[in-house]
Amino acid sequence: MINRMKRKQIIIIYLMLLGSGSLHAQEQLSLGQAISRALENNYQIRIGDLNVEIARTNNAWGAVGAYPGINIGATNVNRFDDNSQGKSTTNSLSPNVSMNWMIFNGFSARINKEKLEKLENLSEGNSRLVVENTLQAVVLGYYQVLLEKEKMKVLEKVMALSRDRYEYEQTRKELGNALTFDVLQAQNAYLNDSSNYIRQKTNYHNALRNLNQLMAVEVGSEFTLTGDFKPEYEAYELDSLEQKMLADNRNLRNQYINLEIMKKNVGIEKSALYPSLSLNSGYDYNTTRVDPNQGSVNTSDSYGYYANFSLSFNLFNGGNTRRNIKNARIDKRIAEVETRELKNQLRRNLRTTYEFYKVRKQLLDVSLENIESAELNLRIAEDKFKAGTINSFNYRDIQMTYLNAALSRVEAIYSLIDTHTQLMRLTGGIISEY
Repeated sequence: MINRMKRKQIIIIYLMLLGSGSLHAQEQLSLGQAISRALENNYQIRIGDLNVEIARTNNAWGAVGAYPGINIGATNVNRFDDNSQGKSTTNSLSPNVSMNWMIFNGFSARINKEKLEKLENLSEGNSRLVVENTLQAVVLGYYQVLLEKEKMKVLEKVMALSRDRYEYEQTRKELGNALTFDVLQAQNAYLNDSSNYIRQKTNYHNALRNLNQLMAVEVGSEFTLTGDFKPEYEAYELDSLEQKMLADNRNLRNQYINLEIMKKNVGIEKSALYPSLSLNSGYDYNTTRVDPNQGSVNTSDSYGYYANFSLSFNLFNGGNTRRNIKNARIDKRIAEVETRELKNQLRRNLRTTYEFYKVRKQLLDVSLENIESAELNLRIAEDKFKAGTINSFNYRDIQMTYLNAALSRVEAIYSLIDTHTQLMRLTGGIISEY
């Protein structure tokens, strides 16, 4: 009766594992394909592209007042008069064209146009920054799926070993060579490993859903990842990395553009110190028809041209111009301080990441040696356990040692990939890399 109950539990576990591992026909997905999907569909990238389009549209001479404004209009008057002299009807039409043009305003038009160009460059830089963020997230998300899959393979292998051990103990008990305690211990180990495997399947599917979110595809889409889960070994030099970072880091380049914008703001405020010259010109035409009840109809036409120049110079406005210039210069100094601060932060982050990269390479080398030793020890322990030279406790300890070594190996691979990606991001080379 007990054996039938145990076998029923094993059948239930098999069904659970089969249900959690059932797969439909899945599309194959390489890292390059995942990146292409993200670059095409990612919501933040699309928003960034639209922001660039807005900045490009705003970057026009007309937006800074360099071109004149031309207006055309007409006035129509229809009037009826009734007085002691009689009654009359008056109709008049007055079309007109006018032009207003700020000929000179202290170079503000040219400086504002240069500022708009910088704002367009900054918008493009921000869009590129979003692309870099997305690239890093997709690369790490892709390898996160591979990591969870590798962990699942490790747990599946340990579960299979526990299942073999459980079946082995059952057979020994049926032959009278094992105690119920040994069978229960093997059963508990198998149930525990099965639970770990099922939970790891959940982690794998969660990682795949996160990748789908980054690619902006249906969250429930399933893919078979074809990429290799292997680390990137590069012989980096710190000085070379720092030179690339100072030249190509996108955050730093955007800060340089922001500093240039602050300089343009100073020039815009200083333009108020110059006089302004404007032109107002136009053409007026008027036709009037008066129809009295008694007498003849009178018709008159008139037209005129005008061109008026206006020169103004602000002698004093309570010191507002000087204050605005001073504040703009302070903003520029703030941007300069922020630039130096960002450089120092990037240098610190680069050195820290570089040290992490070297350490993680060493840890990966250690983990590779460790897993080779653990696999050999596990094979030997399995033979010794079946030969009866070691007990079930020792065998389980060796299984756990193998499990920890195998998980450490895959974690070390992912950590090295993560650090490599961070270095590419810091030095501005992540787009060309992937």
